[in-house]
Amino acid sequence: MPVPLRIGGAAGFSGDRTDAAGPVVEALIASGGPACLIFETLAERTLALAQLERRARPEAGYEPLLDELLRPVLARCLAHGIRIVSNFGAANPEGAARHVLRLARELGLSAPRVAVIDGDDLMTGPARALWQPHAHGLDVVSANAYLGASAVAAALREGAQVVVGGRLADPSLVVGPAMAHHGWAEDDWDRLARATLAGHLLECGAQVSGGYYADPGVKDVPGLARLGYPIAEIDADGHCIITKPPGTGGRIDRHTVTEQLLYEVHDPAAYLTPDVIADLREAELTELGPDRVRLTGVRGHARPATLKVNVCHATGWLAEGEISYAGVRAGARAKLAGQVLRERLQGPLRLDLIGVGSVFGDDAGTWVDALDVHGARDVRLRAAWRRTERTEAERLMREVTALYTCGPAGGGGVRTAMRRTLGTVSCLVPREAVPATYRFITEGA
Repeated sequence: MPVPLRIGGAAGFSGDRTDAAGPVVEALIASGGPACLIFETLAERTLALAQLERRARPEAGYEPLLDELLRPVLARCLAHGIRIVSNFGAANPEGAARHVLRLARELGLSAPRVAVIDGDDLMTGPARALWQPHAHGLDVVSANAYLGASAVAAALREGAQVVVGGRLADPSLVVGPAMAHHGWAEDDWDRLARATLAGHLLECGAQVSGGYYADPGVKDVPGLARLGYPIAEIDADGHCIITKPPGTGGRIDRHTVTEQLLYEVHDPAAYLTPDVIADLREAELTELGPDRVRLTGVRGHARPATLKVNVCHATGWLAEGEISYAGVRAGARAKLAGQVLRERLQGPLRLDLIGVGSVFGDDAGTWVDALDVHGARDVRLRAAWRRTERTEAERLMREVTALYTCGPAGGGGVRTAMRRTLGTVSCLVPREAVPATYRFITEGA
């Protein structure tokens, strides 16, 4: 019987827990056999912010926590033949690859074979003309195509021990290793679709292990502070078993897997990815034992003729300010403070009364006027102002700070912040116009 491939997920976004990989790697080693570790650290906004960072510092632009993510496990992975695949290259995959080589040298390891996936960045060259009509007049920060698994699989077949990409589609981080291990063709639609759903279950890290599922008293999850991140065991037909390292917190059962399976799926009959169109309508989940769920029944259809491109553009600045009011008539004083800000700034202002009902508000700030604050004794006013120019946005921070002495009475704990804001325009481009390639990076080259 063909040996299944075990793929462990060690991150679900940039900023995820950096200690998640250790238990996953040890579980992969204990299980024996071929294995891979993936880090999914890239979102649309993450990539645009990485592009801004690279503008300021050309050597930057990749996952800022790369060292913390890899240092604890790199030696163990290389020693036991566990491949590493990630999109933590963000806006600078080559920079991330060179970081991996430096880290290996610092750890006293032989230089691993590190491959970089190219092709997703469409800011330069002929591909730029593909998306420009969709972003006319915008201050474009980044334009990236969602690449599939083919180049990842090719790099692994050529002996890559670490594969670093930029905008690799999340499920493709799993599909690529499965293609390379099982020898699937690029048009083996059913198998690719099954591996895609395995990738979909792993891509958000501990969500499938009960993290985002937890709701005390309704959906209890044990050991939430020591969640085990998921592992997929993928057989030759693409069917998978989802599990987690023994002794870790969390839970994996039909309920947690179902929630993650349907997460961000707009059409269960046609889940579109660069590799395949997956059909989930006949998917079946079977509990094989504690923390072991098997997924079968997924079918696949020919991949789309186009690739999605996200074009991120600068939209200005967001300034925020907060101030607290406590005690008798706290809610009324917080509302009055909001009215003062509205009159002083004379512009569209988001106001929230945190502790009363802020999550139901709107960006126009009108919700605050309708809130019943009678009896509220601990209220924090939050004001947010989006402006095109930084100097305009800074006015909000000054006005919130001035509430200390300009009233209402008893305000305290002012905190202000400001950051750049980004918008996104999405479009489709012909697949053949965006070829994905790979190359190996060596030290000193």
